[in-house]
Amino acid sequence: MILHTRPGDIERASMEIIARELEERGVCLPKENQAVIKRVVHATADFDFAQNLRFTPGAAEKGVRAFLSGAALITDTNMAAAGVSRPMLEKLHCPLRCYMAEEETARLARERGVTRAAVSMERAAREHPRGVFAVGNAPTALLSLCNALEDGLRPALIIGVPVGFVNVTESKERLWALCERLSVPAIAAMGRKGGSTVAAAVCNALLYTAADALDPKKRGWG
Repeated sequence: MILHTRPGDIERASMEIIARELEERGVCLPKENQAVIKRVVHATADFDFAQNLRFTPGAAEKGVRAFLSGAALITDTNMAAAGVSRPMLEKLHCPLRCYMAEEETARLARERGVTRAAVSMERAAREHPRGVFAVGNAPTALLSLCNALEDGLRPALIIGVPVGFVNVTESKERLWALCERLSVPAIAAMGRKGGSTVAAAVCNALLYTAADALDPKKRGWG
């Protein structure tokens, strides 16, 4: 048994295992979506995502182009934001925003009797209408984005991967139907599975691709 100790070696070995196990399972990933799916499996050790991650046509490529153009990345939680590569964001000059913990978000949520997640996405939609939105935890954030889509929001990409049991599958299904109808790029984890880790993994796959840094050597990991 080879025990890897360097981060780059660990990541490369992990990706080799993922590729081998996908092949053993008879799963052939579309080339344009491979980086995202493998990164999510790498982050979760859950091969179900090879089946339940859904992409609108060209969604991954459009996400890459958005980051190459310096699009803002908006997350629904600070947990998701913490998992996104800061060096890649800085290299691509992409701002990162999360409104969840801000006092203005809390005040508006209290006044209206809604969740902070919903208010945070309303604020983000106004301030960054062409951003990349990544929702990994709060279905109400995704539902808020759905309302904004119906009101004319056209972001560069929506990553809809909240996790849980209440409003989760419904929010994803509503998002998917709207994005298909309105031709809005989307990546969604259908069903109950998802999470902030998944949201961050999707973002990192797109950021690494945009920065030509899928190989950990290009991130200085040896």
